[in-house]
Amino acid sequence: MAIAISQEAFDDMVRENMEDLGMDPDEALADAVDALTLQGANLSGIIRRVPGDAAAEEVNPVMRLLDELKASSSGRSGEDLDRLVSLLDELLELCSGEGAENAAVAARNGGVEALVSLCASAGVTQEGLLASGLKALSSLIRDVGSTEKFRQSQGPKIVMDILKGALENSDILDGGFSVVAMASAGNEVVKDAFMDLKVDELILEVMRNKSNSKVQSVYDAIRVLLTPDDNRVVASQVYGYSRKFAEIGVAEVLVVALREQVAPSSLPSACAALKAIAVNEEICRSISENGGIDVLLKCIDEAGVQKNKLAGSDANKANIIQQDGFDKFLKLASRFSEDPSVIQEVMSIVQVLTLRSPEHAARAVALGYGNLAIQTMQKFPSSALTQKQACLMIRNLVVRNPENRTILLNEGVEKLIRKAKAIHGSCKAAATDALRDLGLDNYNA
Repeated sequence: MAIAISQEAFDDMVRENMEDLGMDPDEALADAVDALTLQGANLSGIIRRVPGDAAAEEVNPVMRLLDELKASSSGRSGEDLDRLVSLLDELLELCSGEGAENAAVAARNGGVEALVSLCASAGVTQEGLLASGLKALSSLIRDVGSTEKFRQSQGPKIVMDILKGALENSDILDGGFSVVAMASAGNEVVKDAFMDLKVDELILEVMRNKSNSKVQSVYDAIRVLLTPDDNRVVASQVYGYSRKFAEIGVAEVLVVALREQVAPSSLPSACAALKAIAVNEEICRSISENGGIDVLLKCIDEAGVQKNKLAGSDANKANIIQQDGFDKFLKLASRFSEDPSVIQEVMSIVQVLTLRSPEHAARAVALGYGNLAIQTMQKFPSSALTQKQACLMIRNLVVRNPENRTILLNEGVEKLIRKAKAIHGSCKAAATDALRDLGLDNYNA
């Protein structure tokens, strides 16, 4: 675990290097950074400056913006509001995307608390201010430390109150659900807080209103709320949350959204949200009966890098095959032939569809999935995950189909599997099993 250090302690160390050890300013600063890094200190958000040379706001523009926001937040005239919105938008620009260090500086220096307070004090009629404030806030929340600051500032309740009062404002809803997603990532306590505040029912209400089709961040919120990603928790509660989302009808509304109103850029997130809800056979079957398989296959056919977890239900496999699922997955693999991550997902789906199904395995090889495995292993020899996934798919293609073994062995698959086994330790078990299922007596060699 990284050692926590304050800005004051860092500044003192630089100062001591200069005063006690006679280092020049640049040397003193570099030595402090090196020494603390070796000690395992967390320097994220620390402003690396020589004390006395420049004020923090001169070294980092985020500090200037925070000071101006705190100074301006008391005003609520039209001119003051415009100024606040401008500052928030500037902060968002600095902290979004690759601005992780700027976001860390802001979070370390009270930015999360300041923006939560600003949003809490904004009136419901100050729509521009709330939208900008929520978007800026979401850009500052990037780690467990910042999610805890959000929680300790009563952030979940404040954001939920704002969302409930802005059900017709897509900009505020989009910003608010972005905050829900960012604040819940890696923090089960925050997830619990939002669920206690009935965020599931709010999400359902928002999604049922088709005028809110622009609120794409709601899919990220669902996905994150239902992902067990807090390593500090031994037994996550999110499985129960997934069932609750399904029970109240969120899965059905998601299927409708995927059919009618999800923007192409949000398809991966929306599909991931549906996957997060589909945690058992009953829910998978319900989604299928509501047209979920057809909708997701269309998404894949049109644009998708979407892994169809619904294939995990035995009752759905035949339905997927009957709707030309194999053809569409193969087309997807061809379209993204230079992206091993996409091909991995395709092979993963085919692996599930062919499990315990020699008929499906025969059809898959006839369509070209054996060639896909061989070509992929040849093309991406250094990708351990790709090699492993190819071996796993090959197993299911041949284990109950002797004719498929002959086809793949004649194409030279044995050499590729042995190579993957020799090079990638993480691939050894899958490769060994694939060799065995190919009927090779010396598979342990």
